[in-house]
Amino acid sequence: MTLRLGDIAPDFQQHSSEGDISFHAWLGNSWGVLFSHPADFTPVCTTELGLTAKLKDDFARRNAKVIALSVDPVAAHLEWIQDINDTQHTTVNFPILADADRKVSELYDLIHPNASSTHTVRSVFVIDPAKKIRLIITYPASTGRNFNELLRVIDSLQLTDQHSVATPGNWQQGDEVVIVPSLQDEALIRQKFPHGYRALKPYLRLTPQPG
Repeated sequence: MTLRLGDIAPDFQQHSSEGDISFHAWLGNSWGVLFSHPADFTPVCTTELGLTAKLKDDFARRNAKVIALSVDPVAAHLEWIQDINDTQHTTVNFPILADADRKVSELYDLIHPNASSTHTVRSVFVIDPAKKIRLIITYPASTGRNFNELLRVIDSLQLTDQHSVATPGNWQQGDEVVIVPSLQDEALIRQKFPHGYRALKPYLRLTPQPG
């Protein structure tokens, strides 16, 4: 099954380090970040899970829940969590799915035979409260994920869902944003963007970040 942006994230029931999880019910009205790992006790993923735990408050401010996945069983997860806590000087505070039967891995197309016929690739999905997939990134095994980028994308998605804007390259909170080309009514533009805008080109109009 190939998932694309805008698809509904498949629902599932699966065991985890924090008990059985029904995914859509667990998400509730929150945003979600689902990220997969090829196996427990892998070095790059150990650092990623530690970093994720340290970012708990950052995700919470964005109404986002985080859930990891590995194909190993719960018992292995619990041992791995101890290693993560010890080596990363934190406490894992989110569930790790135990996808030993590959049920979730198959739903999310995480088994790539050219990478491994048994272990998942290192993908990350950002899912909105309507359960739509809004971001998919797959990383090589040798490169740790950039969680600051994931937070930046969530910020952008939440901002652009609320206003008629898009965010330019390398945008950070507080930077100027782009008025979407489809908005052409000048009266409505003045209403939505009382601070005005800079038109570099008719299709490229920059305005202070609203909100």
